Amino acid sequence: MEDKVKIVELKESVFKNNDEKASELRKILKEKKIFLLNLMSSPGSGKTTTLIKLINKIKDQYKVGVMEADIDGDVDASDVIKETKVKAIQLHTGGMCHLDASMTKQGLDELKINDFDVIFLENVGNLVCPAEFDTGASKSAVILSIPEGDDKPLKYPLMFEKVDLVILNKIDVAPYFDFDFKKCEDWIRMRNKNCKIIKISAKTGEGIDELKDYVVSLIKTWKEEK
Repeated sequence: MEDKVKIVELKESVFKNNDEKASELRKILKEKKIFLLNLMSSPGSGKTTTLIKLINKIKDQYKVGVMEADIDGDVDASDVIKETKVKAIQLHTGGMCHLDASMTKQGLDELKINDFDVIFLENVGNLVCPAEFDTGASKSAVILSIPEGDDKPLKYPLMFEKVDLVILNKIDVAPYFDFDFKKCEDWIRMRNKNCKIIKISAKTGEGIDELKDYVVSLIKTWKEEK
């Protein structure tokens, strides 16, 4: 009798294992009343600039830490430290295009999680892999910049399905691009009826106060919920 070949559903197994670790990490964060925001976007969308503006708005209210994830380099972490004076560490993914729950936990341990009220995780820059892996964060957000085009919710549906907040950045250059805000928002709503959508310009500061107020509301809710 011919031996049967054992087939291992690796992708399902990997995701299931990661989801379990993410749930465990979220439970730890909830017990410690620490808010972790997973911030995702394409390269060049203005993630770090937006993060710096947001941190400067809340750092007197909360003790903030930052984890900057990238395949290599330490430019983003250096910029955050320089511009905000908060503690930031760089996470190198060893060539991987995303962070998973285990990597996030490792970064939090290195950052010394108990020293902070709020931690921002700037994920690796792309709209595909980071959406597939639950990091264990309290909430997740994606930045879509105007020059990228209004059709990204159609091209990268999973990303927009997963997030709690969509930040439309670089609205100051909207007059120079064929970006249809209504179409974009309609396409986002096709994927995600409940996410918050906020328009900003990280460069000029427009909309940053609204973003700050909403993020603070998420932080407060997370800390108050049992």
